[in-house]
Amino acid sequence: MRKMTERDLELVLDWRNHPDVRCFMFSRHEIALGEHKAWFEKASQQENRHLLVYEQDSQASGFVNLAVSVGGIAEWGFYTDPVAPKGTGKALGDQLLSYAFGELKLHKLVGQVLAYNERSRNFHLRLGFQQEGILRQQHFDGDKYHDIYSYGLLASEWQQRQGEN
Repeated sequence: MRKMTERDLELVLDWRNHPDVRCFMFSRHEIALGEHKAWFEKASQQENRHLLVYEQDSQASGFVNLAVSVGGIAEWGFYTDPVAPKGTGKALGDQLLSYAFGELKLHKLVGQVLAYNERSRNFHLRLGFQQEGILRQQHFDGDKYHDIYSYGLLASEWQQRQGEN
């Protein structure tokens, strides 16, 4: 896991705009390079924001956006290269949790997932997250409303799982 740089912009944008990734995003429009650059310039200046690239065998394979708020609570979003090998997401998740709870000493990590993204919902559970709630019809995609599932993982829960492995 390393800090995202300008050199990563086009690759990360390609992943984000891929139909297999974009369909699960809260904002599903295809992002132009100029819009992506403007987002990166703003986000990378925020002290509470961690824009990270996950590498596997020295090859960029995934992206993580981590926003830390007061009290050591952070929200995360992520996606992997759509053609990355099976297991890439789990490896990304494990590394991110080590970074979040080990290096950043966070208290809690939270994620929000659109209800129809069952793969991500199950992924959070496999990483040890607890489902904390459902925000009913919270997201409107331009055509219809969708529920959002909220997940949380406490540092103490992550540490306990580390001791079990």
